[in-house]
Amino acid sequence: MTKQGVLLDTSFFIRLMDERDPLHLNALGYFKYFLENDYELFISTIAIAEYCVRGEIDELPLKNLRVLPFNLEHARRSGIFAEIIFKEKGKMEIIQRAIIPNDTKLFAQANQEKGIAFYLTSDSESKKIYHLLQKNGIVNFAFIDLNIPYHEAFGILDL
Repeated sequence: MTKQGVLLDTSFFIRLMDERDPLHLNALGYFKYFLENDYELFISTIAIAEYCVRGEIDELPLKNLRVLPFNLEHARRSGIFAEIIFKEKGKMEIIQRAIIPNDTKLFAQANQEKGIAFYLTSDSESKKIYHLLQKNGIVNFAFIDLNIPYHEAFGILDL
């Protein structure tokens, strides 16, 4: 049986590494749950670059993560995703920001890599983009919102 994988975005790591963040306990809960249940945890080189804007690479729990380089197939897929997003963006409320291209690249990686079943983030704007791509039937992974504790997202009793 193949392990299920989770692509963790930059916002997840920001919250995981900052004990004062309101979502720290949610991030820690997911991290522990995934490790205890043998999920394969992915971090994109894109997320590493974003994290390093304000953090240091050695702060990240890299020994528990599989680093996922952005490759040629990811680039091709992100172009397809971006085309859909740009065609539809006038029909939905998306805050204009430079991060949207990175969201698209991360979604392309999650979609392209075998075994990635989930994408975990606290970024509500990226959720809008995910739903747009989902509506077009081209994503094959589930979106997990870090604002929802892991036991609720996975239907587990929290004792």
